[in-house]
Amino acid sequence: MSTTDYRIWFLTGSQGLYGEDTLVQVAEQSRRIAASLGEDLPVEVVWRPVLTDSGAIRRTMLEANADDSCIGIIAWMHTFSPAKMWISGLDALRKPLLHLHTQANVDLPWASIDMDFMNLNQAAHGDREFGFIQARLGVPRKVVAGHVTEPSVAERVATWTRAAAGAAELRTLRVARFGDNMRDVAVTEGDKVEAELRFGVSVNTYGVNDLVAAVDGVEDARIKDLVRDYEELYRVAGELRSGGDRHDSLRYAARIELGLRDFLTAGRFGAFTTNFEDLGGLRQLPGLAVQRLMADGYGFGGEGDWKTSILVRALKTAALGLPGGTSFMEDYTYHLERGNELVLGAHMLEVCPTIAAGTPSCEIHPLSIGGREDPVRLVFDALPGRALVVGLADMGDRFRLVANEIDVVPPPQPLPKLPVARAVWTPRPNLRTSAEAWITAGAPHHTAYSAAVDTEILADLAEMTGVELLVIDADTNLRDFAKEIRWNQAYHRLAAGL
Repeated sequence: MSTTDYRIWFLTGSQGLYGEDTLVQVAEQSRRIAASLGEDLPVEVVWRPVLTDSGAIRRTMLEANADDSCIGIIAWMHTFSPAKMWISGLDALRKPLLHLHTQANVDLPWASIDMDFMNLNQAAHGDREFGFIQARLGVPRKVVAGHVTEPSVAERVATWTRAAAGAAELRTLRVARFGDNMRDVAVTEGDKVEAELRFGVSVNTYGVNDLVAAVDGVEDARIKDLVRDYEELYRVAGELRSGGDRHDSLRYAARIELGLRDFLTAGRFGAFTTNFEDLGGLRQLPGLAVQRLMADGYGFGGEGDWKTSILVRALKTAALGLPGGTSFMEDYTYHLERGNELVLGAHMLEVCPTIAAGTPSCEIHPLSIGGREDPVRLVFDALPGRALVVGLADMGDRFRLVANEIDVVPPPQPLPKLPVARAVWTPRPNLRTSAEAWITAGAPHHTAYSAAVDTEILADLAEMTGVELLVIDADTNLRDFAKEIRWNQAYHRLAAGL
């Protein structure tokens, strides 16, 4: 994964009324603001010439739309920029927009303020004019106010930038589904045409035996090298090590990983799904391979769940460089001790080791479903701390994101007989309210679990993609949550038009 090719364009608004000398100062000061931001953002900030007329504004917006490296626009009205000149440009813009309400100076030079200073420093004036036209046109955007040297300002802009990177990733994302989704399951279904229209993501199905051909074609020398990596990186069970009784199973797991990597690389796929009901000629359900591919940034969804796979990929992109990991996850079962209610999250095999608390162990155990050989997998506990679980559901007329803020804790007792990776958490505000709200919202049982992104990144991503977002946090109560669902339903139907 990489965001090195991504850029944020920094646009500054002004007008010709103040004269060329003032515009020169505007340009100098806006360059400094852009450079200051560039020190704190995860992608490069590109300063663009000061905009003073509608033609230049519209051309700039069209250029931004056409430039795949531009993932968003930051706009600042340094002086008073009459907003009618921005109408055609904002109407044409198709990239995420952040309105930065700042100014060049931190303190006012009280003793020397004159009308020249007032003419040059009018952001308090100009940004309100700009805010009106955005509201009038209904432009989706984020507003951040404060000086760029204030850490909280830079942090909020960086959060928006990360969401923009996630949205940009979705616009070109290709997903490979190996087989269809699990039979008779409703929530993993979805409208792939609408997904491409809404997000830009392309989701297509491939026969599992297309993957089998890639797996069977892997050279033995590559398998040997990868197995050596496994033995260096993980606590590999003795029976799987070289000379062990089940070493061939580890070699086959390595064969699956290499074949799957080859297939995904050749097709330029950034996410994929598998299904234990459709394994074709595979001898094992891919476990270790899926876990390691997720650790490298691929999105994944089990049982054909392409919606969760694209969500995992988007959040991994947004989180690049941040501490904490992101993984495919499922609320599996509960600990209902009064006053200490917990969720045990896991899946059959496919939990990403980026969320691990320590070095994972590489083990082999039976799997009671799938009808294949015992699969190899990484086993570990998740690192304690704050995290999110996020689900993406197709509600028919729109996509809905539902997020729950959680506190991950160590398992209260060892889990010696549970041979899968897992996370244990307390959902906010509590398990009962969280579960009732989640189910009321129709959120899915598969989720993207992230200890790296926060709710603000998710909110920015939802705004950029025009997706509904419901958040379950410490302040959630069911009465207001149910009202929010009804209000959202009315809003999204009205906003979509006839």
